[in-house]
Amino acid sequence: MPELSVASLVLVVVVAAFTAAAAVWDIRERRIPNKLTLPVFFAGWIYQAVFHGWSGLGDAGLGFLVGFGVLFALWMVGGGGGGDVKLMGALSVWLGFRLTLLVMIASTFIVLAVTVGVVTWSVMTRGVKGSQKKYLATGKPTARDKPRPTESVAEKQGRRVMAYAVPVAVSTWLVMIWKLPTLP
Repeated sequence: MPELSVASLVLVVVVAAFTAAAAVWDIRERRIPNKLTLPVFFAGWIYQAVFHGWSGLGDAGLGFLVGFGVLFALWMVGGGGGGDVKLMGALSVWLGFRLTLLVMIASTFIVLAVTVGVVTWSVMTRGVKGSQKKYLATGKPTARDKPRPTESVAEKQGRRVMAYAVPVAVSTWLVMIWKLPTLP
């Protein structure tokens, strides 16, 4: 194992603890609260300023732009939850631009693999119609359905294939292990 600087040790410990806590919270509660993400977000800016100065703050800003920005755009079109956006926003300040990109790429592959597996299993066990009913929300009632207002939060969360914080945590840990020898 390489000799870690104090900055690298703080980064690894905080990021591992944060992503683990977010994953557990997301699995149990189906949400990631502000009381977890906001302190980590602000602490990330302090970390970058203390250990990496202006270049660290710039790297944190670019990381935030990518991590928060991409997920915010997806959230705006209904492709994720607000807690997921804040999770990546806080995490990206700690990781900076390059590590954030790697985490997002890795988590995308994990999400795709798990989703394909879950949907395939669902089709095999429930059939196509049962899987559609479970995972698709068209917003349009069929002729047989009684008209109802828009989908509730609980219904939307029930359609989620997985808690997004889990693939983010796993991909973050994999990226950190991979990049451990080169961490500043």
